[in-house]
Amino acid sequence: MIALFHDYWRAYLFTDGEQITGVAITLWLLVVSVGIGFCLSVQLAVARVSDNKWVAAPVWLYTYVFRGTPLYIQLLLFYTGIYSLQIVRDHAPLAAFFRSGMNCTLLAFALNTCAYTTEIFAGAIRATPYGEVEAARAYGMSRFTALRRIIVPSALRRALPLYSNEVILMLHATTLAFTATVPDILKIARDANSATYLSFQAFGIAALLYLGISFGLVALFRRAEQRWLAYLAPRRH
Repeated sequence: MIALFHDYWRAYLFTDGEQITGVAITLWLLVVSVGIGFCLSVQLAVARVSDNKWVAAPVWLYTYVFRGTPLYIQLLLFYTGIYSLQIVRDHAPLAAFFRSGMNCTLLAFALNTCAYTTEIFAGAIRATPYGEVEAARAYGMSRFTALRRIIVPSALRRALPLYSNEVILMLHATTLAFTATVPDILKIARDANSATYLSFQAFGIAALLYLGISFGLVALFRRAEQRWLAYLAPRRH
């Protein structure tokens, strides 16, 4: 394993000399998709809990579809399915976008994690203690102001443990990126295996890299929980 890593460590970590690969690409996929998904999901979660069915129903349908179908199928639809449509090939900007494996991968990952995150945040909003809502009303806040200043920030803090699990699962899901020829950690491991036939060593290195990233994310979220959820910890007498 050490000899294999000595030959392929640059490709596993950041570059094969021609393009960015390995850990660098995996982290890029994770950060961008989770970042886009988070920004969209906060707004969609508010719409999801709306009393107006014309606002809530489209969000429910979106989350139902993306949570009810495998991410692998979604990636294939974006990468090969959409580009096969004549209307897409006839429009140069759309054709250029969906011809890129990286673009299709990021789009599929972002929409998928957004669907799960929306339901996580929506559940946290619904579970907001009634006392917090009453306090906001007592201060004369409008519904929008209460959402912006009280309900949503409180819900995001309380959803942190569940959201950390979603981020870890999204890291694991990035292993599908090789399907769209994106040179992530798994693709480098497959290339190393094809070149050396050292399957255990090639995929063992990939497993250790994913494990290291997971430990880093767990530690990061643990620190965040200790800081932002400290008020929920039982008081010591």
